[in-house]
Amino acid sequence: MTDQDLDAMIDAAARALGIAIQPGWRAAVRANLVVNLRMADAVLSFPLADEAEPAPVFTA
Repeated sequence: MTDQDLDAMIDAAARALGIAIQPGWRAAVRANLVVNLRMADAVLSFPLADEAEPAPVFTA
């Protein structure tokens, strides 16, 4: 993604949430978004079989 794409995502999210992004924070918000997108890509690229089931939940 380009910086323009990231800025467009930031602007759209800020409008949807009704918040203002201060100009001094834009670079930090963009950097955080890049890290989150990389983590999401790592999770989504992990192959799972169609038969995969979620792990059971154990409680004590």
